[in-house]
Amino acid sequence: MSKRVAVVTGGIGGLGTEICKYLARSGRQVIAADLGTRTERVAAFTEETANFDGRIGFAALDVADHAACRDLVRQVEDAHGAIDILVNAAGITRDTTLRKMEPAQWADVLRINLDGVFNMCRQVIEGMARRGFGRIVNISSVNGQTGQFGQTNYSAAKAGMHGFTMALAREVAGKGVTVNSVSPGYCATALVMAIATDIRERIVADIPVGRLGEPWEIARVVDFLAADESGFITGANVPVNGGYFMGF
Repeated sequence: MSKRVAVVTGGIGGLGTEICKYLARSGRQVIAADLGTRTERVAAFTEETANFDGRIGFAALDVADHAACRDLVRQVEDAHGAIDILVNAAGITRDTTLRKMEPAQWADVLRINLDGVFNMCRQVIEGMARRGFGRIVNISSVNGQTGQFGQTNYSAAKAGMHGFTMALAREVAGKGVTVNSVSPGYCATALVMAIATDIRERIVADIPVGRLGEPWEIARVVDFLAADESGFITGANVPVNGGYFMGF
């Protein structure tokens, strides 16, 4: 496989880190784009990926800032060449019931989780189409398929992400560019492990395989969709949820 350049937003998070590792192991030059203000996490990520011999780098980015996304893409292209793979994994939660939700809690989640996908895709899509190759993978969620109590904002953003995915896939299908989404279920990330034990046990009880997913299990699917050989898969949503939700 020729060297491909990949950008992973939210790249220093639990899922993002594993995605970066998988892509790097497959021969890609990977840039993890995430908030530079998370200094302790940035340092831990740098240490965790040190044995990849420079195949994984870090760049500070706020995906909600359209101009910053444009500048990040230019910086990556100047340093490494054209971006072939984009993984949109940046996301936040601001959970509360709609009856208690403040406008800022709605706006913040949509701004990061959905506007961020637009901001990054808008910067790379023209180049991918012109070169005749591109792989975009958007990290959605099972809760975008099923809805979840206290997550009208998050569920709306994740469902919207897949609508975006299907529409963009149609626009660039004839240009060698694929656009897909992956919908993880509940995984053993820091966010999920911070849930109270009794609640987490109830979640696991509803998962047919009887356990939480591992971040690498999501990363493996992303790596597959990002492969050169995956050019006949586009506009798809791949659920990776241990059977928690099964739908057409």
